[in-house]
Amino acid sequence: MGKKVSVVVSVYNEEQALPEFYREAVKVLREITWEYELLFVNDGSQDESLQVMKDLAAKDSQVKIISFSRNFGHEAAMIAGIDYSSGDAVICMDADLQHPPECIPEILELMDNGADIVNMVRTKNQSAGLLKNITSAGFYWFINKVSDVNFEANASDFFAVNHKVARVLKENYREKVRFLRGYVQNLGFRVHNLNYEARARVAGQSKYSLKKLFYFAVNTILCFSNMPLKLGIYAGLGSGALGILMMIYTIFTWVRVGAPSGYATIVVLICFMFSVLFLIVGIIGEYIGILFSELKDRPIYIVDETENIDRR
Repeated sequence: MGKKVSVVVSVYNEEQALPEFYREAVKVLREITWEYELLFVNDGSQDESLQVMKDLAAKDSQVKIISFSRNFGHEAAMIAGIDYSSGDAVICMDADLQHPPECIPEILELMDNGADIVNMVRTKNQSAGLLKNITSAGFYWFINKVSDVNFEANASDFFAVNHKVARVLKENYREKVRFLRGYVQNLGFRVHNLNYEARARVAGQSKYSLKKLFYFAVNTILCFSNMPLKLGIYAGLGSGALGILMMIYTIFTWVRVGAPSGYATIVVLICFMFSVLFLIVGIIGEYIGILFSELKDRPIYIVDETENIDRR
């Protein structure tokens, strides 16, 4: 029996893109030597995406569906697909065709040659604007500065892992707040980076607004670095140094003028100190929020129904 690849596809409101994705993906998958399964994960879509997937599953037994009870997020959808996968390799990709299916044979060739993980690194994104490209570059620069681990800039949620790595993700990396591509890049197995050019979306719009991307970036930084917690120490040292300078300034003013001045200076200093204080309290609150989510230990996702899947 030959090797099998599980292609995990996260789906959220992609009814227009799904038929074209299926057509292109199956065309590629039928030409490879590996057996395959297409695992569509419906992340609480509000349009007709689920019905489109059911129609595909009815005519193709290799199409399998995992449908959530509500929207749990893109990361949860990828984890669910990995959990339900049965292949010797798992490829995670999106349904909008920004992740080109024609890269699959090259990915599997690298797997055949011993790669445990294949990171797909974008060299160009046709649908991203200047602002998104700048913020993405700034995010990777910042997190590599404050984190103990190293992230490949422009690595995407398009990646592949073998069954050994998939088992690690199924059994160990079960955080409620997570950065899956970050875990994949830093598991320590044999990693190979493969460049690709992201296409324009075949249909629909990006589901990540700048607000969602901001919160995602904040959670990622908090998950991989404790440096923000140390800001209290740095702020304390800075405030102490500023206090000494102000004391010297006050004494100098008193000697020259005869009375210390600076009502406005005092007001500004108090506002500055309280701003720093509340910033530190807010950072601590974010960490406590993540700890609270982990402590509650609620499920990462809830499956409402499945198609063509006879086991977990």
